[in-house]
Amino acid sequence: MGENVDAEKRALRAELRERRRIRTATERAADTAALTANLVALTTRLGASSLASYLSMPDEPNTRDFLDWAQEHGTRVLIPVSRADGLLDWAPYDGAAEDTDVLGMPTPTSELLGPIAINRVDLILVPAATVDRGGMRMGWGMGYFDKTLGSMEACPPVYAVIFDEELVDSVPRERHDMPVDGVVTPGGIITF
Repeated sequence: MGENVDAEKRALRAELRERRRIRTATERAADTAALTANLVALTTRLGASSLASYLSMPDEPNTRDFLDWAQEHGTRVLIPVSRADGLLDWAPYDGAAEDTDVLGMPTPTSELLGPIAINRVDLILVPAATVDRGGMRMGWGMGYFDKTLGSMEACPPVYAVIFDEELVDSVPRERHDMPVDGVVTPGGIITF
């Protein structure tokens, strides 16, 4: 069972990576504008004064315009910094210089906070490869966010940031996979 799910996830991730890679510049620009508006709407609706998000990679749905908006509006933003032990440290987003963590993910160069810093946010935005209509998230296979969300005592709302076509009927699931409360896409906000 486990090997079949693992193989299914690997194949699906490869397909999703390729779909993201071939998006046109025009599609990316339109998606970014719409996604930013929806992220602003969600943050405003929830009254979030602090949130955890991530710095998007070039092929991912673009979170950077939203993060700049959040900073301009006094919303405290924490960005994950992957550690070799599988945990996430957090660094405040300041819109300034960037570095990369042990996985090559972009991170701020600001003060490094420990794993428990995420316990003081009002909203968590996570990357995902795909999410099903029941809220089950499939990540990119490293398990960092599943581990973080699974260890939180009082978890605020968690929304995955994906493209519209990445919301699907079902995703392969393993015991450690953590669901999300909703998704934010260029097409809208869906709460499960």
